[in-house]
Amino acid sequence: MDFLRKLDAASRARESVLCVCLDPDPSQIPEALGRGPQAVLRFNRRIVRATSEFAAAYKLNLAFYEQLGAAAMDVLTLTLQAIPKDIPVIADAKRGDVPNTAEAYGRAFFDVLHFDAMTMNPYLGLDTVSPFVSGERFAFAVVRTSNPGARDFQDLRLEDGAPLFEEIAKRLDSAVPPERLGFVVGATYPKDARRLRALAPDRLFLLPGVGAQGGSIVTAVEASVDAGGNGVLPAVAREILYASNGLDFADAAARRASALRDLANEARRRVPASG
Repeated sequence: MDFLRKLDAASRARESVLCVCLDPDPSQIPEALGRGPQAVLRFNRRIVRATSEFAAAYKLNLAFYEQLGAAAMDVLTLTLQAIPKDIPVIADAKRGDVPNTAEAYGRAFFDVLHFDAMTMNPYLGLDTVSPFVSGERFAFAVVRTSNPGARDFQDLRLEDGAPLFEEIAKRLDSAVPPERLGFVVGATYPKDARRLRALAPDRLFLLPGVGAQGGSIVTAVEASVDAGGNGVLPAVAREILYASNGLDFADAAARRASALRDLANEARRRVPASG
């Protein structure tokens, strides 16, 4: 089953568009779980058990696993095994390189690690996008990031006055069908998300930056949904993972995931009714 169909099934089953990000920070894991890679794995497993009834998808940022050194791949693969098989998983890798290297990345994440989708950086050109979207592969192209420094380069004006990130979105939209490619659009820039939705009405938007980075799940969803109230996947990490730093961290994560799911759904319902 390809990513979009798997996502649709998981979303319907859980009445959710929430993407839970498994980005473990060893310094914030409760001491009762121990220390080191095994503590990270214990933490991830507890979070997955607590949140899987509310998650339409999970996203794993590779940096939080690579920092574990030699144990990285073990923790990563065992975390993947802990996620229910019907929930799609995104590798937040932001890879981008010349075509033969991009193809190696594609084999690694799709064929070896069996992620359902991954993030990629289109800066090197359209020929470097193709390996990530060939066959039934699905990728999210980084278009508008959630960090404050996004404006440093993404807002650079072209000759026609349009910002660079909009031109990237236009070219990607004309080159790759929506069935194979979504856009990463920071929840911290809802006005830009609204413009990008107008440019790319049929794309799935992955919306990082909710919570700790300052993005509102309600505002981001309202700005980004498509005409049917769909097309959004708000991604939340720290607000869920560290809802509590005590022994009740898993229960607190479940409560926060449930609340965020409901907020996103309420926002989705409002937009078509008002449009």
